[in-house]
Amino acid sequence: MELCGAELVIRLLERQGIKIICGIPGGSNLPIYDALRESSIKHILARHEQGAGFMAQGMARTTGRAAVCMGTSGPGVTNLLTAIADARLDSIPLVAITGQVSSSLIGTDAFQEVDTYGLTIPITKHNFLVQSAGELLEIIPEAFRLAESGRPGPVVVDIPKDVQKEVIEFEKWPEAGEIQKIAKCDARLIDQAINMINSAERPVIYAGGGVVAANASDSLIRLARKNAIPVVTTLMGLGAFPNGDPNSLGMLGMHGLRSTNMIMEEADLIIALGVRFDDRAVGKACEFCKHADILHVDIDRSEIDKIKPTNLSIVGDVGQALQQFADKVESSIRIGWSAHTASIRMMFPEPLPDSREVFHPANLIRLMGESLPDDAIITTDVGQHQMWVAQSYPFRKPRTLLTSGGLGTMGFGLPNAIGAALAKPDKKVVCVSGDGSFLMNIQELATLTEQMLNVKVLIMNNNRLGLVRQLQELFFEERFFATSFGSNPDFVSIARGFGLPAFDLGEQENPHLFLRKVLGQDGPCVINIPIGLENRVLPMVPPECANREMIG
Repeated sequence: MELCGAELVIRLLERQGIKIICGIPGGSNLPIYDALRESSIKHILARHEQGAGFMAQGMARTTGRAAVCMGTSGPGVTNLLTAIADARLDSIPLVAITGQVSSSLIGTDAFQEVDTYGLTIPITKHNFLVQSAGELLEIIPEAFRLAESGRPGPVVVDIPKDVQKEVIEFEKWPEAGEIQKIAKCDARLIDQAINMINSAERPVIYAGGGVVAANASDSLIRLARKNAIPVVTTLMGLGAFPNGDPNSLGMLGMHGLRSTNMIMEEADLIIALGVRFDDRAVGKACEFCKHADILHVDIDRSEIDKIKPTNLSIVGDVGQALQQFADKVESSIRIGWSAHTASIRMMFPEPLPDSREVFHPANLIRLMGESLPDDAIITTDVGQHQMWVAQSYPFRKPRTLLTSGGLGTMGFGLPNAIGAALAKPDKKVVCVSGDGSFLMNIQELATLTEQMLNVKVLIMNNNRLGLVRQLQELFFEERFFATSFGSNPDFVSIARGFGLPAFDLGEQENPHLFLRKVLGQDGPCVINIPIGLENRVLPMVPPECANREMIG
């Protein structure tokens, strides 16, 4: 067989099972696009490379499999960097294929040249600078194996233009890159962990994104119900355990429930599953559950004892460990512990706004939860609205919340919603954004219009960077600066200008009924929602404080 490097890339992606690629063409990746023209792979033309990266993330987050984005050299690469870094911190499998100037021009400050390899070393799981077309036969499958195996993450494949055009002969295709099998968890450690669980009087499960990544929600539910263990989740773990289950305590940490944080303080065993003890979850690390033993299960050895010393750690697949825990632990009803956690929840009830406050974000988000099916996919941007969603939406299934947990990227929501709808066209997808965040990738409304996907966009509009302003109010003695917009655009008119149906909820006679109706319909729609300037995300843990020191 005889093919050029660009044709090899596309054929290898086809063999990998890739059906959709999100990207933008440019001079340095044009040979790849020329080859893509003849492929069965669908191409989604984003309006900004960051949008392309986040669309690929949306596909990866909803399916758990690596998705592909592409960009040209120079500004194409630098525009992709935020989406790549975001994927790294949230452990999302992503393969970014970038064009590069010809090999002879590398290092000469050629037109649209940046050191892609150097720039992406700290924000990728692995990266490649391809030096010959023949290397692609090994590198493309390897990129997918690396992205999906162990702790998932992004991989960059940087391909110079001359390598894309180089023609080679080869005899056979390589095998597609497959997820590398993980060694079984140490049976001795599993037995020790089970003994710890059986012996504990006040255990709490602390579940994170690793449970979702391992597709281990069913085993988590079995374990919690069999041994009557309350479950708290991180932001990334929401949906891993069903909201409304008697054992569900909701989200812990900075914007979690006060009762949840208080219950954790009284635990004698923390069963940490697929978590990294992030500061937003544990607060001041040295004060976090300092009277409890800690059992930590994680696929990434580097996370063990990094933030919080453990009494027992198991490096391995969280799903495998959970299955064995659920099979082997004793059945228990833990009457005393269950009664005590119930009393704490009564002592510190969830703060609920007055139901008559029609435009209070928490009421609107609860209305969303009542109106949408359990498998609806919710994406958020970053700000107050992200935390209102985390606090108030009843997530009951894994992979139904797509949010930027580690990097905290404004502009994340819309392109991730597009990616989710591309990967799961049968699902309802709702993007909850803020007026500040939405402006950061508003151009992807053009992509949404072009694809006519079933995505609803709700913009919580308070004419400000609400969460930053809240921090100024609470911790900077109300010295407000650079957090209010003197001029905000008419989002409804802009969305209509892109060719989308759009409405202002503030102009509707019955806002709640109207929102229910729109959420029940198919097709894209943008809704501007004016919210009160006084709304804050509470309770919260002040910076550098212990979780028990919540305010509000």
